[in-house]
Amino acid sequence: MKTNVAKSSGNVFIDLGFDQDEAAVLQMRANLMSDLRLYIEKRKLTQAQAAKQLGIAQSRVSDLVRGKWDKFSLEMLIALEARIGRKVPVEFTA
Repeated sequence: MKTNVAKSSGNVFIDLGFDQDEAAVLQMRANLMSDLRLYIEKRKLTQAQAAKQLGIAQSRVSDLVRGKWDKFSLEMLIALEARIGRKVPVEFTA
């Protein structure tokens, strides 16, 4: 059995067929969600504790830790990072 393997573009969303603009935003959202989940996990926060720190409802924390990326805008994820004292760097490359 022969398996075809394609080299990744470096952005899974481009590989899945999203246009470059949308893929960039989706990748940023995925990275921020992953970072927030790790923050919660490393500090062993309950969803209620995380909700209090993030200033959102516990049900929203549930959405976050379950990876429901479609429920969070890029702007909201940046705001959540700010609420825990983090700055989100923006990098431009040519």
